[in-house]
Amino acid sequence: MQTYERTLYPEIEPYETGMLDVGEGHSLYYERCGTPGAKPAVFLHGGPGGGMAPSHRRQWDPELYDVLLFDQRGCGKSTPFAEIENNDTGRIVADIERLREMCGHEAWQVFGGSWGATLALAYAQAHPDRTTELVLRGVFLARQRERSWLYGYGASEIMAERWDSFSGHIPEGERGDLVTAYYKRLTSDDEPTRLAAAKEWSLWEGSVATLLPNEALMDEFADPSKAVPFARICAKFFLEDFFLEESQLLKNADRLKGIPGIIVQGRHDICTPPGAAWALKKAWPEVDLRIVHDAGHSASEPGIVDGLVRATDELAGKTA
Repeated sequence: MQTYERTLYPEIEPYETGMLDVGEGHSLYYERCGTPGAKPAVFLHGGPGGGMAPSHRRQWDPELYDVLLFDQRGCGKSTPFAEIENNDTGRIVADIERLREMCGHEAWQVFGGSWGATLALAYAQAHPDRTTELVLRGVFLARQRERSWLYGYGASEIMAERWDSFSGHIPEGERGDLVTAYYKRLTSDDEPTRLAAAKEWSLWEGSVATLLPNEALMDEFADPSKAVPFARICAKFFLEDFFLEESQLLKNADRLKGIPGIIVQGRHDICTPPGAAWALKKAWPEVDLRIVHDAGHSASEPGIVDGLVRATDELAGKTA
């Protein structure tokens, strides 16, 4: 594999943490890190149903950026845990605006990967005047073809042995609609049923996340504290077509005109194949699409790390 120059910045601690009540019974955990008053940015984690990790703070030069990170509804330290009620794309976009207003920023850089990229596009299209730049990784446009690729026919042909385990968890008569079958189990009143389904769902997602096998990541996906919210919320969003109209993010790409953007996309991304990033590039010609030829989906892969850190450096005017 190629050797890359950029690595994550050193470990840093937040200078502020807190909970923001966004109504409807939801409170969001947030962190602010870097230099207060520096270039503002917001980080949108993946999923739906994922959460923040300390490594996510390290994608920006802390001397040049003032970064807000938060756990989306039902995720991480946000409450209530794994909640799927009053949890949808429009509400999360509104939450991002509330957080911007809380911080007192006029506008900010919006950074997201995978589902976070979906959210970043939805937010920027709703609030282009509040978006200074977009940094996207592993573009997911939530179209039917992408949903089918991941939970129908596509990724199943590449990760065949893991697919057999994932689909085999469901009785044969229900396998025609795996998302619905899993959602039924993930919302069951029986805890062992919920936990078993959450583990299988999360392990499937983990298996398509990296170019090379990563046992540590798979162990993380199997952890019930992460698997349960991830699987429940993710299944709900898939079941509801991510609360977006078909191809909505492409149809509204004209709203991104004038916003600088960088896409870092793994060539061998099994989770969110490059076709979506290319479709977005064609609809939004201004964006700089950077293909990493020896990477998959995960933000932890060397080429993806290099691309993301290089992007935030460049957008802050740092070229060395």
